[in-house]
Amino acid sequence: MTAKDTGSLRALRRTNSERLLSALMEHGALHRAELARICGVSRTTVSTIAADLIMGNVVIEVIGDQVARAGIDASEVDGRARGFLQANPSAGAAAGLDFTLERVWCHVTDLAGATLASDGTQAPSDTPWQERLTAGLTLLDRLLDEAGLGRGSLVGVAIGVPGPIDLQTGVVGPSLPGQAWAGVNVAAEFGRHLDVPVLVENNTRLEAVAEFTWGAGRDIADVLYLGLSTGIGSGLLVDGNLHHGGARGGGGEIGHLSADSSGDPCPCGNRGCLVQYASLQAVLAKLEPVLGADAGLDELLASAAAEEPQTLRVLREAGEQTGRVLANICNLLNPARIIVGGELARAGDLILEPIRATLRRTAMSLTRDADVVAAELDLGARAGASGAAALVLRQTDQLVTALLTSSDSKPSEAV
Repeated sequence: MTAKDTGSLRALRRTNSERLLSALMEHGALHRAELARICGVSRTTVSTIAADLIMGNVVIEVIGDQVARAGIDASEVDGRARGFLQANPSAGAAAGLDFTLERVWCHVTDLAGATLASDGTQAPSDTPWQERLTAGLTLLDRLLDEAGLGRGSLVGVAIGVPGPIDLQTGVVGPSLPGQAWAGVNVAAEFGRHLDVPVLVENNTRLEAVAEFTWGAGRDIADVLYLGLSTGIGSGLLVDGNLHHGGARGGGGEIGHLSADSSGDPCPCGNRGCLVQYASLQAVLAKLEPVLGADAGLDELLASAAAEEPQTLRVLREAGEQTGRVLANICNLLNPARIIVGGELARAGDLILEPIRATLRRTAMSLTRDADVVAAELDLGARAGASGAAALVLRQTDQLVTALLTSSDSKPSEAV
């Protein structure tokens, strides 16, 4: 056999190993026969790969009560107890860090996605990125220590930041004023301190991953997440896979789709952008005569709860404008579910119902039945960090290799 043939077989085995582990992480405990069917390989291949993964403590066999706890009917075992495999939750840990303008949150999970530690800290808006990086690493080390782990246990870290990330250069583009990470290659800077794969993603997309994994998008293959916050962002999962923003990473900017082509000019160069009508800042600006110049989300929600007519009208109009934009997106992408998050989603049906009604009225018949629901998880950095940890387990390259070697790795020196 030639060296090329040997290399090809090794590559195929690595691919099949990743496929097998991914199936176990997605479905839980599976019989070898079912695992072979899901992965599209022979039972012999499953048994051969499983033997290596069991020896490396990446996969474990489950029997008896363990199978029942994994959600499998004990009657299905029928004497083939050794046939069931499960990803070993203690084989490694994944970590997510999410930076908003004034906060950083860290979330650490085991291989099965169970939370090991989660906490956040304040980072004032004028904090430079270097200090934010140090704060994030310090928080990560503290949570790992609380979980009885070190950096050597990590298989990867994902980091969420505001703004688009250029997929060619890795540099964060400008977004909101005061965005500390603009112009920085976040993956490279964190990679100086972390001896594991580092993923960087827009934090709204990470909120989408969190909702898909643990929130309102569970068991739905095609999900669009819309974040109505200071800005308006989105995240799209197609067949369970996160869309990273197109050729350069600039996609998903729903806030800069035009809701009114004759509207006011937007700094982006367009006119009548959705962000001018349905962002938190736009809604508060329209309600300044009612709520006052210093009003925030709490005052807005209190006014809505008191059924103040102007507040109800502005929220309804924001929902209608959002529904018009979403109708066009549904006609193009036809998602099964639209999850609305961000601060304005806390207004509940006062903004969701106008979105639903406008969508049903203006989208095509085959696309207008998208289910529009509120996000289930916490707002902002906490949800983003949990989505970041989920992204590590979903998209870290060569996860099996990382798991097989993580137990021998030494923690990197803390910053």
